[in-house]
Amino acid sequence: MLTPIELIYMLNSRIVSLVKRHERHRQPTARMQSICAIVLLNFSGWGFATARAAAVEDAGSDRSLRHRSTQSPRASRSLIAQKTTTPPTPTAPPSSPNIKLPNELNLPKTGGEVRITGSQAITLQQAIEIAFRNNRQVQVARLGVDRSRQSINLAQSAQSVRVGLQSDLTNAGSSLIFGNNSALTTNSSSTSVNGAASAKYTILDAGRNQSSVRAAEEQVRYDQLDLVRVEQQVRSLVITAYYDLQAADSSIIISQASVRDATRSLSDAQLQERAGVGTRFDILTAQVQLATANQNLTNAQSQQQTARKNLAQILVVDNNTEFTAADAVRELGTWKYSLEDSIILAFKNRPEAEQQLSLRRSSQQQQNIASAANAAQVDLVGSYGLGKTLTTSTSVRDTYSVGVQLTWNFLDGGAAAANTNIQRVNETIYENQFTSTRNQIRYQVEQAYFSLGSSQKNIATSTQALTQAEESLKLARLRFQAGVGTQTDVINAQTALATARGNRVTAILNYNRALANLRTATVVNE
Repeated sequence: MLTPIELIYMLNSRIVSLVKRHERHRQPTARMQSICAIVLLNFSGWGFATARAAAVEDAGSDRSLRHRSTQSPRASRSLIAQKTTTPPTPTAPPSSPNIKLPNELNLPKTGGEVRITGSQAITLQQAIEIAFRNNRQVQVARLGVDRSRQSINLAQSAQSVRVGLQSDLTNAGSSLIFGNNSALTTNSSSTSVNGAASAKYTILDAGRNQSSVRAAEEQVRYDQLDLVRVEQQVRSLVITAYYDLQAADSSIIISQASVRDATRSLSDAQLQERAGVGTRFDILTAQVQLATANQNLTNAQSQQQTARKNLAQILVVDNNTEFTAADAVRELGTWKYSLEDSIILAFKNRPEAEQQLSLRRSSQQQQNIASAANAAQVDLVGSYGLGKTLTTSTSVRDTYSVGVQLTWNFLDGGAAAANTNIQRVNETIYENQFTSTRNQIRYQVEQAYFSLGSSQKNIATSTQALTQAEESLKLARLRFQAGVGTQTDVINAQTALATARGNRVTAILNYNRALANLRTATVVNE
């Protein structure tokens, strides 16, 4: 079985033989064989073809080739050494951080695949840690930082020496189908191989490359700040969802207490009727109160299931696992800064305002790049090439060139000036956005601070109201049992007690929400 290179050599030898024998009556089929040889040679590869051609020269299968190899053995060995060297293994690109984003493109097909199979109680801190590890917004923001860091390497590469290789394998001759065949000679068809290495280094670019690197560095800074912003946003979402779950759990506890109180009131009304001091109306009123309490409990259970699924969705965990709140409803600390200090702290730590400044600095670098588009660029260039004709006895030829190249697009129709003006407008836009962002940050801090103060006062008020409501219900029951009170008084006291319980839980959760919002607004994670 002939290899492609041996087949090519055989076809080329036959072409030369046909030309010698039939100078005046050369058939077009020989030209077609040459074309086939070229196609096969392109599939075989330039490096292997050159090595095989050199090996054929040393093997001495053709008399003229043996004679050429005898005359220039050093050239042949040099060519073999240059073309058969194994290329170095390319260095693998730097791997990104160990951030895996599973992309599950399958949908469940049976009910068992979506059934809730487990329940797990987690604290608020555990929920935040899980969200930072699994939430897709956080993961994408981290990958954005890695991507922008690679942009720095891309911008810096323009300041380095660029080296490239170019090679070609050519089979050329006179007319294939049309033309005067009598003009054909033995040298009308030839196969040559050429290779060249070139290098280029920019020594003057009007600051374009340096500005590109600085713009890429500003992009890294912007993405890092955006990562902080996304983490704070996700933290706020997790805290809000967790407090909503606590509120739903507390609502169930309150509703269950209301059901117990309504059940007791119904029992008292039934006893009063048996003793002859009560009426059927009191029993019906107690039954309506108990039904309302059961309905409120059912609604609270539905809200609890929704709150649990909402938390699981933010945490991006197994959808078949149900999470419950392990933390009890209580005050989660105090705020030790004044309003003025809180505002200054937010200006110092919040990433949004600094992001606008980073965009402004990046726009200034883009102005430099746009201005340098029609400036002169000077490059230091050099090249070195090798070439050899495979069908003749000529030796390897080498050439070189070294010089300085000037590129100057001094007339571009105003494109550079237009791009510069665009970046100046962008700079003004970022300045205005900085002012709006600064005012928005202050408003968020003030809103959270005032809400924290009012919620703290509401905790004390609701605690006192809860104590009073419990005492009022006790007195209403005693009065009803003694026959000096009515069932309506008991029902009103029960309603007031349920409201007081809910108000106290709401006041505590609102305080925790305001504290969390204040910490998020100032980026103080305690």
